[in-house]
Amino acid sequence: MRQRPFRFSLFTTILLVLLLACILIYLTGTTYIYKALLHRQADIDDINIFPTREVKQGKNNVAWPRATKYNKAPLSDTLRKTLLETESVAFLIIKNDSLVHEEYWDGYTDSTLSNPFSITKSIVSLLVGAAIKDGHIRSVNQPVSDFLPEFKESEKSKITIKHLLQMTSGLDFMESYSSPFNYTTEAYYGTDLKGLVGKLKVIETPGTVSRYKSGDTQVLGMLLSQATGRTLSDYASEKLWEKLGVESAAEWSLDHVEGVEKAYCCFYTNARDLAKIGKLVLQNGKYNGEQLIDSAYMQASFVPVGLPDQRGNLTDYYGYSWWLIHRGGVQVNHARGLAGQYLFVIPSQNMIVVRLGKKRASVKQNGVSVDILIYLDEVLKMMKNN
Repeated sequence: MRQRPFRFSLFTTILLVLLLACILIYLTGTTYIYKALLHRQADIDDINIFPTREVKQGKNNVAWPRATKYNKAPLSDTLRKTLLETESVAFLIIKNDSLVHEEYWDGYTDSTLSNPFSITKSIVSLLVGAAIKDGHIRSVNQPVSDFLPEFKESEKSKITIKHLLQMTSGLDFMESYSSPFNYTTEAYYGTDLKGLVGKLKVIETPGTVSRYKSGDTQVLGMLLSQATGRTLSDYASEKLWEKLGVESAAEWSLDHVEGVEKAYCCFYTNARDLAKIGKLVLQNGKYNGEQLIDSAYMQASFVPVGLPDQRGNLTDYYGYSWWLIHRGGVQVNHARGLAGQYLFVIPSQNMIVVRLGKKRASVKQNGVSVDILIYLDEVLKMMKNN
């Protein structure tokens, strides 16, 4: 009797493919992919899926005073439509040190902690300024290799703190959200940020091209810990959160229990306390009469990089990890993060605007998401006579 040839069933084939994929993931050290596939995409409410370290608040917690016209000036139809379409969860307008408008959606309140994503980069920039004032760092021109020995090699030795602040390091951390197999996903869902930073290589001469990279800020965070001898969270507690009269402690996401802070993102806080960062910026690094960050560093933070970006355009929209834009005849210094987390500081109007939410506009105008332009245009019109 002739034996029937062996044939893989569809089910067996799928099992073998999955087994081989699992072996490949294990051998390549990309097991973080399981967590990425489970959660699918980063969310402002991810605080419970990662370990965190507390950023302690001070004893003198001061709530924002309410303006006499608090919540009395209606938002324009255009502004409200945009806020709702982008699934906003918090929107604040503060002018002349008082809350003019405050609104929350989807169960969020003035004390709800959420992830402001890359607004965290701007907070790390402030901590660099504090470390310079404290003498832990000589200047922004100090080599990174003075603090991180792995940067003494080859082209890495040319990278300075200023290069990291301005995103001109030349490192090969490519900002990508389209594939789970990339540095961005590994940094967020992985458990070894030190290992990831150790893998980075220089692919462009430092100080020649401005290319937005979360990896640059992650290196800054590790440098700050080495320079200060403190965890990033403890230093942020001492230099910011205990000084600014915030109403709530913050939580900083770590790569693993007792591990390293995700310096490029994940400083969980609320809209009111984020606005305190805005006030510090508005006051040129001074808070309650104390100069927390040197004013010269603050001014330099909002000077455009001035180098070509990856598209060959002049980088006139970025400074020391702060974004720059002119709108309605005024300069707006701002921090921004994934899914439309925004902290706008408008010095000429003595105004701060915070918007937190789950989406941002998919359409851009001259490289800027149109929701940013709508928020600024409508708020400037709204506050013109208030």
